[in-house]
Amino acid sequence: MHNLLFVEDDPAIRVALRLALEDEGYVVVEAEDGLTGMRLFAEHAIDLVLLDLRLPDISGFEVCRQLRQTSIVPIIMVTAQTDTHDLVAGLEAGADDYVTKPVVAKELAARIRAALRRTTLTDSNHSGAANAVSQFGDIELSRELSVVRKAGVEVSLTKTEYNLLVEFADHPNMVLSRDQLLERVWGYEYLGDSRLVDAHIRRLRVKIEKQPDDPKIICTARGMGYRLIPR
Repeated sequence: MHNLLFVEDDPAIRVALRLALEDEGYVVVEAEDGLTGMRLFAEHAIDLVLLDLRLPDISGFEVCRQLRQTSIVPIIMVTAQTDTHDLVAGLEAGADDYVTKPVVAKELAARIRAALRRTTLTDSNHSGAANAVSQFGDIELSRELSVVRKAGVEVSLTKTEYNLLVEFADHPNMVLSRDQLLERVWGYEYLGDSRLVDAHIRRLRVKIEKQPDDPKIICTARGMGYRLIPR
Protein backbone atom coordinates (compact mmCIF):
# COMPACT_ATOMS: atom_id res chain seq x y z
CA MET A 1 0.00 0.00 0.00
CA HIS A 2 1.39 3.39 -1.02
CA ASN A 3 1.16 6.63 0.93
CA LEU A 4 0.37 9.78 -1.04
CA LEU A 5 0.67 13.38 0.14
CA PHE A 6 -1.90 15.70 -1.43
CA VAL A 7 -1.13 19.41 -0.99
CA GLU A 8 -4.17 21.43 -2.13
CA ASP A 9 -5.89 24.46 -0.60
CA ASP A 10 -9.34 23.81 -2.12
CA PRO A 11 -11.15 21.46 0.32
CA ALA A 12 -13.69 20.31 -2.27
CA ILE A 13 -10.94 19.16 -4.65
CA ARG A 14 -9.02 17.56 -1.79
CA VAL A 15 -11.97 15.54 -0.57
CA ALA A 16 -13.12 14.44 -4.02
CA LEU A 17 -9.69 13.25 -5.13
CA ARG A 18 -8.88 11.71 -1.76
CA LEU A 19 -12.01 9.55 -1.96
CA ALA A 20 -11.20 8.56 -5.55
CA LEU A 21 -7.61 7.66 -4.67
CA GLU A 22 -8.66 5.74 -1.56
CA ASP A 23 -10.92 3.69 -3.83
CA GLU A 24 -7.74 2.87 -5.80
CA GLY A 25 -6.16 1.53 -2.60
CA TYR A 26 -3.93 4.46 -1.65
CA VAL A 27 -3.52 6.06 1.76
CA VAL A 28 -3.88 9.83 1.29
CA VAL A 29 -2.36 12.39 3.68
CA GLU A 30 -3.89 15.84 3.12
CA ALA A 31 -2.38 19.31 3.53
CA GLU A 32 -4.11 22.64 2.89
CA ASP A 33 -0.94 24.70 2.46
CA GLY A 34 2.73 24.36 1.62
CA LEU A 35 4.23 24.56 5.10
CA THR A 36 1.83 21.92 6.40
CA GLY A 37 2.66 19.78 3.42
CA MET A 38 6.39 19.89 4.11
CA ARG A 39 5.80 19.09 7.78
CA LEU A 40 3.62 16.10 6.94
CA PHE A 41 6.15 14.93 4.37
CA ALA A 42 8.78 14.83 7.11
CA GLU A 43 6.45 13.02 9.50
CA HIS A 44 5.19 10.29 7.17
CA ALA A 45 6.73 7.74 4.82
CA ILE A 46 5.44 9.32 1.61
CA ASP A 47 5.74 7.48 -1.70
CA LEU A 48 4.42 10.22 -3.99
CA VAL A 49 3.44 13.90 -3.71
CA LEU A 50 0.50 15.47 -5.51
CA LEU A 51 1.18 19.20 -5.39
CA ASP A 52 -0.97 22.18 -6.29
CA LEU A 53 1.17 25.07 -7.49
CA ARG A 54 -1.09 27.86 -6.21
CA LEU A 55 -1.05 27.68 -2.41
CA PRO A 56 -2.03 30.33 0.17
CA ASP A 57 1.29 30.55 2.01
CA ILE A 58 4.37 29.53 0.06
CA SER A 59 4.09 28.51 -3.57
CA GLY A 60 4.03 24.96 -4.82
CA PHE A 61 7.20 25.79 -6.76
CA GLU A 62 9.03 26.48 -3.49
CA VAL A 63 7.61 23.34 -1.88
CA CYS A 64 8.85 21.33 -4.86
CA ARG A 65 12.32 22.89 -4.73
CA GLN A 66 12.64 22.24 -1.00
CA LEU A 67 11.48 18.65 -1.27
CA ARG A 68 13.97 18.08 -4.08
CA GLN A 69 16.83 19.14 -1.80
CA THR A 70 16.35 16.01 0.30
CA SER A 71 14.15 13.59 -1.63
CA ILE A 72 13.74 11.94 -5.01
CA VAL A 73 10.13 10.91 -4.35
CA PRO A 74 7.91 11.35 -7.43
CA ILE A 75 6.08 14.70 -7.54
CA ILE A 76 3.03 15.26 -9.73
CA MET A 77 2.01 18.90 -9.92
CA VAL A 78 -1.48 20.26 -10.47
CA THR A 79 -1.84 23.32 -12.67
CA ALA A 80 -4.50 25.21 -14.55
CA GLN A 81 -4.74 24.14 -18.16
CA THR A 82 -3.87 27.62 -19.47
CA ASP A 83 -0.91 28.26 -17.16
CA THR A 84 1.92 27.44 -19.56
CA HIS A 85 4.45 29.37 -17.50
CA ASP A 86 3.44 27.47 -14.35
CA LEU A 87 3.82 24.17 -16.16
CA VAL A 88 7.36 24.87 -17.33
CA ALA A 89 8.39 26.43 -14.00
CA GLY A 90 7.02 23.47 -12.07
CA LEU A 91 8.93 20.99 -14.19
CA GLU A 92 12.09 23.05 -13.83
CA ALA A 93 11.57 23.07 -10.04
CA GLY A 94 11.76 19.27 -10.05
CA ALA A 95 8.29 17.86 -10.69
CA ASP A 96 8.15 14.56 -12.55
CA ASP A 97 4.77 14.96 -14.18
CA TYR A 98 1.64 17.09 -14.17
CA VAL A 99 -2.14 17.04 -14.41
CA THR A 100 -4.36 19.97 -15.34
CA LYS A 101 -7.51 21.20 -13.65
CA PRO A 102 -10.23 20.12 -13.64
CA VAL A 103 -8.51 16.90 -12.63
CA VAL A 104 -9.97 13.68 -14.05
CA ALA A 105 -9.63 11.07 -11.32
CA LYS A 106 -8.97 8.15 -13.70
CA GLU A 107 -6.24 10.06 -15.52
CA LEU A 108 -4.64 11.06 -12.21
CA ALA A 109 -4.72 7.45 -11.00
CA ALA A 110 -3.04 6.33 -14.24
CA ARG A 111 -0.27 8.89 -13.83
CA ILE A 112 0.26 7.89 -10.21
CA ARG A 113 0.55 4.22 -11.19
CA ALA A 114 3.04 5.13 -13.91
CA ALA A 115 5.13 7.23 -11.50
CA LEU A 116 5.22 4.45 -8.93
CA ARG A 117 6.21 1.97 -11.65
CA ARG A 118 9.14 4.24 -12.51
CA THR A 119 10.16 4.08 -8.86
CA THR A 120 10.00 0.29 -8.92
CA LEU A 121 11.95 0.23 -12.19
CA THR A 122 14.74 2.29 -10.62
CA ASP A 123 14.79 0.20 -7.46
CA SER A 124 15.24 -2.95 -9.56
CA ASN A 125 18.60 -1.42 -10.54
CA HIS A 126 18.30 -2.14 -14.30
CA SER A 127 20.78 -4.89 -13.48
CA GLY A 128 22.50 -6.99 -16.10
CA ALA A 129 26.03 -8.34 -16.34
CA ALA A 130 26.56 -7.11 -19.87
CA ASN A 131 25.73 -3.48 -19.21
CA ALA A 132 25.97 -3.02 -15.44
CA VAL A 133 28.20 0.06 -15.88
CA SER A 134 28.18 2.64 -18.67
CA GLN A 135 30.86 5.28 -19.11
CA PHE A 136 30.56 8.38 -21.28
CA GLY A 137 33.05 11.16 -20.78
CA ASP A 138 33.46 11.74 -17.06
CA ILE A 139 30.00 10.28 -16.37
CA GLU A 140 29.71 6.78 -14.91
CA LEU A 141 26.34 5.07 -14.67
CA SER A 142 26.14 2.02 -12.41
CA ARG A 143 22.90 0.10 -12.85
CA GLU A 144 23.83 -2.33 -10.10
CA LEU A 145 23.93 0.50 -7.55
CA SER A 146 21.51 2.88 -9.33
CA VAL A 147 24.21 5.53 -8.99
CA VAL A 148 25.51 8.17 -11.39
CA ARG A 149 28.88 9.82 -10.83
CA LYS A 150 30.43 12.83 -12.53
CA ALA A 151 34.22 12.91 -12.28
CA GLY A 152 33.92 10.48 -9.38
CA VAL A 153 31.36 12.53 -7.45
CA GLU A 154 27.85 11.14 -7.05
CA VAL A 155 25.15 13.10 -8.86
CA SER A 156 21.71 13.41 -7.28
CA LEU A 157 19.09 12.49 -9.86
CA THR A 158 15.37 12.02 -9.43
CA LYS A 159 14.13 8.57 -10.37
CA THR A 160 12.65 9.92 -13.57
CA GLU A 161 15.94 11.61 -14.49
CA TYR A 162 17.80 8.40 -13.71
CA ASN A 163 15.46 6.28 -15.83
CA LEU A 164 15.77 8.81 -18.64
CA LEU A 165 19.57 8.59 -18.55
CA VAL A 166 19.42 4.78 -18.51
CA GLU A 167 17.18 4.81 -21.58
CA PHE A 168 19.76 6.91 -23.44
CA ALA A 169 22.66 4.78 -22.18
CA ASP A 170 20.91 1.63 -23.39
CA HIS A 171 20.67 3.15 -26.89
CA PRO A 172 23.94 5.04 -27.48
CA ASN A 173 24.11 7.11 -30.68
CA MET A 174 20.46 6.31 -31.40
CA VAL A 175 18.01 9.18 -31.86
CA LEU A 176 15.09 8.77 -29.46
CA SER A 177 11.99 10.78 -30.24
CA ARG A 178 10.02 12.58 -27.55
CA ASP A 179 7.15 10.16 -28.07
CA GLN A 180 9.47 7.18 -27.56
CA LEU A 181 10.85 8.71 -24.37
CA LEU A 182 7.38 9.49 -23.04
CA GLU A 183 6.32 5.91 -23.61
CA ARG A 184 9.48 4.21 -22.34
CA VAL A 185 10.35 6.47 -19.39
CA TRP A 186 7.01 7.87 -18.25
CA GLY A 187 5.25 4.61 -18.99
CA TYR A 188 2.21 5.72 -20.93
CA GLU A 189 1.21 7.37 -24.15
CA TYR A 190 1.20 10.99 -23.15
CA LEU A 191 -1.86 13.06 -23.99
CA GLY A 192 -0.14 16.42 -24.07
CA ASP A 193 2.87 18.17 -25.57
CA SER A 194 6.59 17.48 -25.40
CA ARG A 195 7.47 20.01 -22.72
CA LEU A 196 7.65 17.25 -20.14
CA VAL A 197 10.56 15.61 -21.97
CA ASP A 198 12.30 18.87 -22.83
CA ALA A 199 12.22 20.12 -19.22
CA HIS A 200 13.70 16.87 -17.93
CA ILE A 201 16.41 16.93 -20.58
CA ARG A 202 17.35 20.46 -19.47
CA ARG A 203 17.47 19.38 -15.83
CA LEU A 204 19.53 16.31 -16.67
CA ARG A 205 21.99 18.36 -18.73
CA VAL A 206 22.53 20.78 -15.83
CA LYS A 207 23.54 17.83 -13.67
CA ILE A 208 25.78 15.86 -16.06
CA GLU A 209 27.08 18.23 -18.73
CA LYS A 210 30.15 20.41 -18.28
CA GLN A 211 28.39 23.16 -20.22
CA PRO A 212 24.62 22.53 -20.20
CA ASP A 213 24.04 25.19 -22.86
CA ASP A 214 26.51 23.43 -25.16
CA PRO A 215 25.79 19.75 -24.43
CA LYS A 216 28.22 17.07 -25.55
CA ILE A 217 26.59 13.99 -24.00
CA ILE A 218 22.85 14.31 -24.58
CA CYS A 219 22.58 16.12 -27.88
CA THR A 220 19.59 17.45 -29.75
CA ALA A 221 18.68 15.92 -33.09
CA ARG A 222 16.69 18.81 -34.46
CA GLY A 223 13.21 17.89 -35.52
CA MET A 224 13.69 14.31 -34.36
CA GLY A 225 14.53 14.09 -30.66
CA TYR A 226 17.66 13.48 -28.60
CA ARG A 227 20.57 11.05 -28.55
CA LEU A 228 23.42 10.17 -26.22
CA ILE A 229 26.89 10.39 -27.71
CA PRO A 230 29.49 8.32 -25.82
CA ARG A 231 32.87 9.99 -25.61
